Amino acid sequence: MDDCLIVVNAGSSSIKFALHSAAPPFDARLRGLIEGIGTAPHLRLRDAAGATKLERHWPKEGFDHAAATRAMLALGPEVMAGMTARAVGHRVVHGGVEFTGPVLVRPAVMTSLEALCPLAPLHQPHNLAPIRAVAGLAPELPQVACFDTAFHRTQPEIAQSFALPRALTESGIRRYGFHGLSYEFIAGRLPALDPALAEQRVVVAHLGNGASLCAMQRGRSVASTMGFTAVDGLMMGTRSGAIDPGVLIHLMDTRGMDARALEGLLYRQSGLLGVSGLSSDMRTLRGSDDPRAAQATALFVYRILRETGSMAAALGGIDALVFTGGIGENDAATRAEVAAGCAWLGLALDQERNRAGRGRISKDRSAVSAWVVPTDEEATIAGHTAALLREASR
Repeated sequence: MDDCLIVVNAGSSSIKFALHSAAPPFDARLRGLIEGIGTAPHLRLRDAAGATKLERHWPKEGFDHAAATRAMLALGPEVMAGMTARAVGHRVVHGGVEFTGPVLVRPAVMTSLEALCPLAPLHQPHNLAPIRAVAGLAPELPQVACFDTAFHRTQPEIAQSFALPRALTESGIRRYGFHGLSYEFIAGRLPALDPALAEQRVVVAHLGNGASLCAMQRGRSVASTMGFTAVDGLMMGTRSGAIDPGVLIHLMDTRGMDARALEGLLYRQSGLLGVSGLSSDMRTLRGSDDPRAAQATALFVYRILRETGSMAAALGGIDALVFTGGIGENDAATRAEVAAGCAWLGLALDQERNRAGRGRISKDRSAVSAWVVPTDEEATIAGHTAALLREASR
C-alpha cells in the first residue's frame, strides 16, 4: 500500500486539498477544491492529469470550514484506494515572530496560532478550522503547520521595521511578508532553470487574486511588498494594496467608517474590482472594452512597476524577474506591460517566448532575464510535512 500526504490550503470561502506522494518529488496524485463555503458549496476532484473524477454539491446551511474538512475526509474510501494517509500538512498564513519554520501541531502550538488571529483576521481562523476538524476526526494523524511568513524571517531587521515607537514594534507590529510558501518553491526551482540564478539578485512577482513581490538574493528573502498584513503593497483582485493611512483617518472622520467597514473596503471592495466596478478577474477585464477595465489593469501594472523599483533598490540591482501565480503564469499581456516598464533596468522581452509563457521569456542578450515559473505551494507543504515526519520518527 502506498503512503501519501494530505495537503490542505484553506481560504476564506474555499479549501484546496491534494494527495501527494510521501517521497520526493512529492507529486500530486489527486487535487480537490471545495469552494462556495457559506454560499453554494461545491466539490471538484481532479486526477494528476487534470481530469475531473468527482463533483458534489451541498446545501449552504451549516456548511462551514469544519464541515468542509469533514466532507473532505469522508472522501477517503472513495478516492484513496491503495493509499494510506500518513499526515496532513496545512498552509497557515501567519506564524508571527515565533514560528520561523514548519512545526508539528501540538496544543501549545494551536494556542500560539490562535493568538495570531488578530494579525490575519480574514485568513488565520480559516487556516486553523481544518486543523481542529482533523484533530477531532482523525487524532492519530500527525499534522504539520507551514507558514507563509516564515520564508521572510531571513530579511534584515531594518526591512522588517516600521517607523513606530519601539514599544509597538516590540509588541509585534512589524513587516512580516506573505506568499512565503510560493516564494520558497520558486527559490528551490531557480537553480534548475539557470545555475547562475542561485546566486543572483532576483525579484519574484507572485501575481494573482493576492499579489506581492519578493526580492531574493541567494534564494533568501531580502524584502517584500506585503508587510504587517496581506493587504499591503501591490494592488490585488479585491484588496487595495498600499494606501496613505491618512485616507483611513479621513474616512473615519468624514464618513463615520469603523474598523469593520474599513476592513471590508480594503480587503473586499477595492483593487481590480473597486477600480473597474466590473470584476476582480483579470481575464474578464482583459476581455472588456469598458474604459474602466483598462484603467484598472493599467493601475495594476503601474503599482507592480513602482514596487519593482523598490525591490531592485533593496537588492542593489536586479539580475532576473520571475513571474508566477495565476496572473503571472497565464496573462501574457500583463507580463509584456511589466517588461516594457522594466526596460530601463535592462530587460528585453522576447514576444514569442512570452506568448508561450513558460521558462525564459526574455531575449538571450537581455541584461536582466525574465522567466515564467509555475508555483506549487502544496508541493512545498508536502516536502516540509515529510521532513518533520522523518525527524519525529528518529
